[in-house]
Amino acid sequence: MQEVNQTITPIDQEEPLPFPFNQRTFCRYEPIEKRIEEIRVLIVDDLLRDERDLSETAVKEWGRRAGSHLQRERQIAGLAVGNIRNNVSRLVLRPETSVAHVSEVAAAAEEFQPQAIVLSGTLRDFDYYHPDIIEKFGRFIRTTRIPVLGICGGHQLVGLGFGARVVTLDNMEQHERREGRPFEYQYRFIRITEPTDPIFEGVSNRDSGIWQDYTIEACILRVWQNHGLQLNHVPEGFKLLATAYFCRNQMMVKRTDGQLIYTVQFHLEKSFEDWDKTRATRWEHPNESRDGRIIFENFLRESLRHAA
Repeated sequence: MQEVNQTITPIDQEEPLPFPFNQRTFCRYEPIEKRIEEIRVLIVDDLLRDERDLSETAVKEWGRRAGSHLQRERQIAGLAVGNIRNNVSRLVLRPETSVAHVSEVAAAAEEFQPQAIVLSGTLRDFDYYHPDIIEKFGRFIRTTRIPVLGICGGHQLVGLGFGARVVTLDNMEQHERREGRPFEYQYRFIRITEPTDPIFEGVSNRDSGIWQDYTIEACILRVWQNHGLQLNHVPEGFKLLATAYFCRNQMMVKRTDGQLIYTVQFHLEKSFEDWDKTRATRWEHPNESRDGRIIFENFLRESLRHAA
């Protein structure tokens, strides 16, 4: 999640289902089963905490408003971490989670010994972060053998760690366009480019009963987008897994050098936030983030396999 100041653009509008899937007059009811026995997950809060985390650029541009901006960071951090923890608790019978700030991820991983790490989204441009935070995280992500899932800003942090640049959606540097940026917001469609990757387990099996029809038949995912930045390229050692017209790098994986790192530009952690919205009956639930939930669960499964 990244805060941007702009006017409404066409890509803010929710996309209709492509034909023939937009002709469906129903949604499939499904219970959520906990199919993972146990896993230990470190959740990383990637948002700014206090003045210690600010770069000279942030201090200069924010001035006296720094306190209010940081308060907003903490509010969003609570929501982001809560959504990730909720996914783990709803998918795992006996989950064990711990939360650490991105500036302390290496020490937290050493102490907690997680079987998986999930990086939250972010809110501000990365040149507002103190350079030491970006540098320390880069050293960690390039060497860790713990499976990692990076979400939105976490996806971009991973890219930074492996030599990519973070730019606006119209390919400008962050400082060149603080306001008036194009951005992606709402549920949007992206196309799977590597359907055989284990993160999409079951997508080629029409009888699996897991994925939506449009995913099985057309290799399309419907995911929640909320970002105004992107990686300028897929870093060396990573493979692109999903793409879209407006933002090419929607999902990638690194399976080299003993590492397992998945990153997604979209917010797959919204799954149960949508599921828990009040409705008269479960039959009315539109399964908005179903694709994200399946990817999250498959990541946890892949993490356990990697550890084994």
